[in-house]
Amino acid sequence: MNEDPLAPHEPPEGDDQPMRSRGSSVVFALVALALILAIAFFYLTNERREDRRADKLTEAAGAVDDAAAVVGDAAKNAADALRNHD
Repeated sequence: MNEDPLAPHEPPEGDDQPMRSRGSSVVFALVALALILAIAFFYLTNERREDRRADKLTEAAGAVDDAAAVVGDAAKNAADALRNHD
C-alpha cells in the first residue's frame, strides 16, 4: 500500500502495444462515410443552384429580347403611321 501512484509501472506481459477496439474502427468508418455523403450532397445541390441561376439569367435575357422586339414593332408602326399620314 505504500506504492507511489506517480511511479512508472511495468507494462503487462504479452502485447507491447494496446490494440484498437473494433468499435473505434466502426465509428471511424461511419464518420468517414458521413463526411463523404455530406460533401457529395453539397456538390449536387450546388450544381442545381447554378442551374437555377442560369435558368433565371436565360429568362431575363429572353425578357429583354421580347421587350426590344416590342419597342421595335412600336417604332415600325409609328414610322408606318407617319408615312401613311402624309
